[in-house]
Amino acid sequence: MNETAFDPRSEKRVFMLKNVSMIPLKEQPALDECEGVKATYRGKVAFKSKDKKPPFVWRYGIFLWLGVATLSESGVAAQAFPQKPVRFVLGPAPDFLPRLVSQRLSEAWGHQVVIDQRPAAGGIVAANVVAKSAPDGYTWLMSAGSYYVIDALDKNLQYNMTKDFKSVTLMATVPFIMVVNPTFGPKSIAELVQLAKAKPGQINFASAGTGTTTQLAAELFKLSAKVNLIHVPYKGVAPAIIDVIGGQVPLMFAIAQSAVPSILNGKLRALAVTSAKRLLAVPEVPTLSESGYADVEIVGWNGVSVPAKTPQSLALQINTDIRKILNQKEMQERMVSAGFDLADTTMEQFQAFTEKDVKLYDRIVRESKIKLDSM
Repeated sequence: MNETAFDPRSEKRVFMLKNVSMIPLKEQPALDECEGVKATYRGKVAFKSKDKKPPFVWRYGIFLWLGVATLSESGVAAQAFPQKPVRFVLGPAPDFLPRLVSQRLSEAWGHQVVIDQRPAAGGIVAANVVAKSAPDGYTWLMSAGSYYVIDALDKNLQYNMTKDFKSVTLMATVPFIMVVNPTFGPKSIAELVQLAKAKPGQINFASAGTGTTTQLAAELFKLSAKVNLIHVPYKGVAPAIIDVIGGQVPLMFAIAQSAVPSILNGKLRALAVTSAKRLLAVPEVPTLSESGYADVEIVGWNGVSVPAKTPQSLALQINTDIRKILNQKEMQERMVSAGFDLADTTMEQFQAFTEKDVKLYDRIVRESKIKLDSM
């Protein structure tokens, strides 16, 4: 420990406290001169001055380590944060939201939040970098549902999303939009299902990669509609959308914020959104529930996670600062126009949200028989 206390019965120093000056032993007041003094540690009362035999108090000295214990959770937690640039690591997801948040945090903190995008292997590289980084609050992962899917599929990963990461905050959710090339025949979900059943196994769909939520959204639709569409995985959202626009693949369940610009300029045609309500950015596009598939409700999401051993007090500060940014009016307007639904969660709420989504992912993976060898 780093603390100091004196035991007048032995007059020996029993702990060492750095950078704190002790009150000379003879000048310390007796407990009966300190009526009402109380110390707590981790929410519990450790002693009161009226106690006859307080566990950490002697008549001529007060056991000071109680006052510093919570501050000494780690050297980092006791300092102002941040003291240097923060690295925000991304996988293959679009960088619009993290760059927006990073810019505002950099302005608020006076220290840069630097984007480090590592899209290889569906985000495995990005997650591995953060899992192995120091738990000091200076390396974040933009977490998403696909990380948990890959975690379930690949038992040889060098990290575990549940054990090696701490959920800090959910930044936003974003629905998927079923988009098709404008030359593709179906103009509604009903027409697509009719065509798919007439040509089983002959219609392809693109995704950002095996195990990504863009695939899971399509697989959930396949299960509900009882159609056989063939999966064509890409290395990221952007190349998949490019090939749908180019006609190499007729359709995909695209992340809304990546698809909305191409929908608005006519390069893509939207058939439905996967959220419970219509998207403000494209309000004319119906939900899958409105199209007859109420059980197909799935959204993508972006959050912030840090290494599991990051001090709780530091994680709470990061949560608070990010939520302040997300609740700025201008920030909210930009996010809505890009197709996001703003989130404002505590660490506990984000953890509960993640656990619920993971159960849905597990069901889709199991029933769709998604395999690691297809990655």
